[in-house]
Amino acid sequence: MRIGLVSYRCENRNTAFNMSQIELAMKRSGGKADLLCFPEAFLQGFDALSWDYETDKDIALELSSDTFAQLQSWTIRYGISLLTGYIEKDQQKLYSSCAVISDGRIIHNYRRISKGWKESSETDSHYCEGNETAPFSLHGRNMKIALCGDLWEYPERFRTDHLLIWPVYVDFTVEEWEQGMLDEYAAQACLAAPDVLMINPIDSNPVNHGGSFRFQNGKTAARIPFDQEEVLFVDIP
Repeated sequence: MRIGLVSYRCENRNTAFNMSQIELAMKRSGGKADLLCFPEAFLQGFDALSWDYETDKDIALELSSDTFAQLQSWTIRYGISLLTGYIEKDQQKLYSSCAVISDGRIIHNYRRISKGWKESSETDSHYCEGNETAPFSLHGRNMKIALCGDLWEYPERFRTDHLLIWPVYVDFTVEEWEQGMLDEYAAQACLAAPDVLMINPIDSNPVNHGGSFRFQNGKTAARIPFDQEEVLFVDIP
């Protein structure tokens, strides 16, 4: 199985642009990947929310939305499965979630269990976390998803001998990454799984330098450069 970790630019509150980035990656990756993975909250942008529920409920997306119907159709058209972070609306609750779509169907939906995606001092009970960390299966392989701060606060809940996919939004400077933060992330990932795939977006508000990485046994086994729209392809036995 070949997985592509997509570190492309996204824009806050510009779902149309971010959808175009997803389709572009699918077109470019035809025949090269079985699954493409995008970062946390990629569909709307990590800083898309205002923490005013009446505004944010119209930014969040339901799984039954036209946007997800389009994503589902693309998995059939391009023959590639998708994993993407997004801000989810379910009835009157909002979550930072991650959906997996394959062969036109939503096969898994994970909700972040850690609270760092929101401004807790400004939010109310509409802004929620999930509580499940169950694995899912794709192409005969078991996997788990953790979103950003999940692996820092609850690494024990994600322990697995299988693949762990880690979509994040982390806006350190390139110097901070290269001078130790990347090693810290690799070591933290190893507390949960021996094989972890981390995906970070590029954006300019605030500046996020992106990057995709494969961590194996606490070390960086593969990566792409910062500040470049690229896809890191990794092979999973």
